[in-house]
This record gives sequence, C-alpha cells and structure tokens, in this order.
Amino acid sequence: MRAPLVVLLSSIILLASCSKDVRLSAGAVEDRAGTPVLDTRDVTTLISDSGVIRYRIQTAVWQIYDKAEPAYWEFPVGIFLERFNEDLSVDASLHADYAIYNQPDQLWRLDGNVHALNLEGEEFVTEQLYWDQRAEQIYTDSLITVTKTSSVIVGVGFVSDQSMSKYTILHPTGYFPIDDEEDRE
Repeated sequence: MRAPLVVLLSSIILLASCSKDVRLSAGAVEDRAGTPVLDTRDVTTLISDSGVIRYRIQTAVWQIYDKAEPAYWEFPVGIFLERFNEDLSVDASLHADYAIYNQPDQLWRLDGNVHALNLEGEEFVTEQLYWDQRAEQIYTDSLITVTKTSSVIVGVGFVSDQSMSKYTILHPTGYFPIDDEEDRE
C-alpha cells in the first residue's frame, strides 16, 4: 500500500518539475513620464529657516513626476500650508483641494476651494489661484472674495505680491461700510 503512494507522489513531483520554467519579475515601466518617481501618503513636513520652524505642509498624497515634460509635483487630494511666526503661532495659511507645481517654471496652480489667510488676517477665497515663485506674484482670473474685518470685497481677477499684503482686485464689487463721522471731517 505504501509503494503505490510513493509512486503516485513521485509521479506528481516529476510531472511538476517537467513543466515550463516560470519566472516572476516586475515588468518594465513603459510610460516613465506618467509614473511618479515618488508617491508618498499622509505627509506632514516642517520647513525651517536658520533653525526656526517657519512652515508646515500637510497632504494626503504627494506625487513627483521627474520624467514628465515639464517635471511636476502633484497633490491630487489637496494641500494645507501653515506659516509660523517667531512664537510658533500660525500667522498665515493656505488650503486647496488640488495643487500642482511645475518645477522648471516654479509655478503653483491651486484648484478647488482655495482658502488663504494673510498676515493681516484677511481671508481670500477662490476656485483657482496661481503662485509664480520667480515673479514673486500670486494671481487669478477667477471670482475671488476677500474678507477683511470691516468689509467684504468680491471681484473677478486678482494680482498680489506673494505675501498677499499688496494686492489689486481687477473687477471689484462689494460692501464697504462708511463711518459717518469720518465723512464730516
């Protein structure tokens, strides 16, 4: 009884060893430009200047496409940035549902539910915003709402320095409260 079992097992092993040699390997990436060299998840990074923490960047997905033409970084599910003062309190912030950074041109495009808070506490809300790092300029052709402590300005088109402290709304409308006592002087 034992001999037929040994013969059966030996036959199965022999047949299995006679089959084709199967090699498992990772295939070559055909579209290198469309494949990120870096795909990171749940990123929180701190950026310091002279040993002092100045910025915090948070994102759920950060992808870097170094072989694309032009090379770019993509934040497909959004980005959140905070700027810290010397006391490590947040004094400015930026949020967008999507962001892409064109490396050679040093140009950021922020899309969807873009909210920015500048050093003066003014809030900027738009659907699309560009930041040209070379020109040190922020701009949009989209509808933008700027909320200050005493007014709300709505307009289409916006140009600013990169700190968003000196800006022009190209086609403004809005509510501007007027203090009657100031008018009499």
